Amino acid sequence: MSGLLVVVSGPSGAGKSTVLKALIDSLPRGKFSVSMTTRAPRAGEINGQAYHFVTESQFVEMREAGGFLECARVFESAWYGTPKNHVLDDLSAGFDIILDIDVQGALQVRHSHPDAVFVFLAPPSMEELRRRLENRHTETPASLARRLETAAQEMERRGEYQYLVVNANDRAEETVDKLRAILVAEKCRTSRLECCLPMSL
Repeated sequence: MSGLLVVVSGPSGAGKSTVLKALIDSLPRGKFSVSMTTRAPRAGEINGQAYHFVTESQFVEMREAGGFLECARVFESAWYGTPKNHVLDDLSAGFDIILDIDVQGALQVRHSHPDAVFVFLAPPSMEELRRRLENRHTETPASLARRLETAAQEMERRGEYQYLVVNANDRAEETVDKLRAILVAEKCRTSRLECCLPMSL
């Protein structure tokens, strides 16, 4: 039985990185899809772990060859994309693959893989999201305003996802439990099991 393709989106500051790392650590056959980007590595980021770092010409060549499951230019600067072959090979091997991508990328995946599982991870409030972003101490006033504007736009699209999970303060474990429950339920869908069941029980 092939693995599940799970697409998780949510605003920057919603806590996706922390929650998804804990989710994958709890799955017997879970993998996080490592995206490709044209932005420069940040301090401490290792190529192939945080991202696959490539030049813009390499990225464009791969995009034109149809090598991405989804791709987009983010904040009008760097390109980000999900390498297609890596994901498809791992799914065929029975791994559950988790994609942490934005709304734009999620809609691309839904077009090509409608059987994927789509989850929107939301903060408890926009006020809390602002607090989390400010506490990072990595944003200028301009970049903070831009991220909050983008977050508001993304939140308006949450109804296009199959599942909505709110990542409340100090409840990361509860959030992970909800995500794991979604995966368990999806694996029990009749449409996913028909090929594996005998004609009569």
